[in-house]
Amino acid sequence: MNTTNSVHASAVHSGGENIRASLGQFSRRPEAGSLLGLIAVFVFFALVGGKVFLSAAGYASWLNVAAEIGIVALPIGLLMIAGEMDLSIGAVIPASSLTVAIISGHYGLPEIVGISAGLGVGLIVGFFNGHLVNHTRVPSLIVTIGSMFGVMGITLGFTVLIAGSTGVSLVPSATTKALLGDFIGGMFQVTIFWWVLFVVGFFYLLHVSPVGNWVFALGGDQISARNAGIPTERLTVALYMLSGFSAAFVGVSQVLVYQSAQVLAGQSFIFNSIMCVVIGGVLLTGGAGSVVGIVLGTLTFAIVNQGIYFTGIDPNLGSVIIGALLLLAVMMNDKFRLIAMSYAAKKKK
Repeated sequence: MNTTNSVHASAVHSGGENIRASLGQFSRRPEAGSLLGLIAVFVFFALVGGKVFLSAAGYASWLNVAAEIGIVALPIGLLMIAGEMDLSIGAVIPASSLTVAIISGHYGLPEIVGISAGLGVGLIVGFFNGHLVNHTRVPSLIVTIGSMFGVMGITLGFTVLIAGSTGVSLVPSATTKALLGDFIGGMFQVTIFWWVLFVVGFFYLLHVSPVGNWVFALGGDQISARNAGIPTERLTVALYMLSGFSAAFVGVSQVLVYQSAQVLAGQSFIFNSIMCVVIGGVLLTGGAGSVVGIVLGTLTFAIVNQGIYFTGIDPNLGSVIIGALLLLAVMMNDKFRLIAMSYAAKKKK
């Protein structure tokens, strides 16, 4: 009898230790805070928003927003992990949209030509940003602000010169619309599926391929990374080109969804994508973060951004809630980082 009790007590103790170990391991993950935040936000709006929020239309409202912002947030997250920033996406999105609309809508050329040119705009701007950051040593924040205003001015000038207005319309073919601009079931944008593909690709890049270690090393200490043989300059250019391409992809999908393009259509993406990344646990100082965390941060932001309309809360308070959420996320991320550092210090002893 005593032996049985002893075995049972030992099993319970072992189980408790395993649970504590699992919780401790989870708390040291960069996406731990963002997961808890996502659960809290979803439960709140599910209770306050009721059946409408939990309906298919409710899910579509925030998933559509998450997909567009999420595609842009992924490369922004990688750049921030590498210690860089890209604000030019706010100009690349409308520039790519208008490129497609002018080439295939205004001039009537094949849509594949317009789409390729729109994506090319993003790659060119990214290439330009990367080389400026490498060779001028000017902070990336300043470089990309400059390129943002430059691209905006060029886009506005050419659009008015060619089309005579700041907006251009485009009626896509059925095939193109089905691939990039359609609504599944009349509610869910096909962009959601493209977002999933982007997530898989970026997850492989950051967490499976050797390039991921280079990105973390670049954000940790650029000089040490260069001395270790990492091609830091080429990596920087590649990351900016990824950012430009992703922003251009969103711009292309937008013009196919809404069948028109405007010069100032992408401004909200600048800070919204950064908020998603920060809420997702990526450190502002670089060197830490994860794709899973960025996805969780994007979902959290989208739920708050759209969930406010399913409640009796004044929609004007949405920005206040998002601002408070961002501040709370930064505080939680710092707390979890301190926990991780404390644990690592104890293990060394």
